[in-house]
Amino acid sequence: MQDEPVSKTQRKAEMHELQALGVKLLGLSAPRLDALGLPDELADALREARRITSHEARRRQLQYIGRLMRDLDAEPIRAALAEQEGQSATARARQQRIEQWRSRLLADDAALTEFASLHAGTDLQALRTLIRNARREVANAQPPRAQRELFRRLRESIA
Repeated sequence: MQDEPVSKTQRKAEMHELQALGVKLLGLSAPRLDALGLPDELADALREARRITSHEARRRQLQYIGRLMRDLDAEPIRAALAEQEGQSATARARQQRIEQWRSRLLADDAALTEFASLHAGTDLQALRTLIRNARREVANAQPPRAQRELFRRLRESIA
């Protein structure tokens, strides 16, 4: 049984999808792009596209990037992008958890007891001092030095 020929419409849709993937790659920072381990020619084309400011020239460069991507398997690139996005989502969720703990600790004295039961080995005396100083900063509308230090300590304590 032979494979059915791919229609022109389907080929064009695949090309547009590869160009859209190229746009996503273009939005990545240089270190994250380097971490993907892209072929040199594609990486050079992406660096060149960042440099281009003319709308039409940039559009043509994105088409070129799409053409380069046709010659390689895009699935590993998609998987690496998804992994990076997942890592950043995890980091964002961790950051929010730490922020929630800081807010709870500043608002309620009982939260420290709960935090201590969940995170054994935390220096409670240092946390009490930071909480007291942070509350004083909030009350006196001072710069948030103790609040930042409290956040750092919580980040170290929360795995």
